Amino acid sequence: MVHATSPLLLLLLLSLALVAPGLSARKCSLTGKWDNDLGSIMTIGAVNDNGEFNGTYITAVADNPGNITRSPLLGIQHKRACQPTFGFTVHWNFSESTSVFVGQCFVDKSGKEVLKTKWLQRLAVDDISDDWKATRVGNNDFTRQRTVEE
Repeated sequence: MVHATSPLLLLLLLSLALVAPGLSARKCSLTGKWDNDLGSIMTIGAVNDNGEFNGTYITAVADNPGNITRSPLLGIQHKRACQPTFGFTVHWNFSESTSVFVGQCFVDKSGKEVLKTKWLQRLAVDDISDDWKATRVGNNDFTRQRTVEE
């Protein structure tokens, strides 16, 4: 029989108190600077109470790389989840195209935040007969850019 003052019980309670915080899921936040596997840079501003956010995107990949400029993005996320799903649209300032991204913000086992995304890019075409070649599909993984202090 184990008494309330038993050293074994105290040790068990102490170990639970130390381990329990590590078991809780760390919340993934979209706000901040991110880069993807291709070298593109995305900055997402504060997410409001409705889950809406805006920011900027600088792509590292384009048909005419010399024309690349910072482009605005507008999105929304689910606010209640620790690893929320989200979507955003990028209005490319340097071309007649628009991209939409959908994804989820994850915290991996090492504590690193990762955005796993799928995207569609719609290019402008001059004729409906070229519609078949106007949409591109892909995926990108984004990781948070580290600040100097980290």
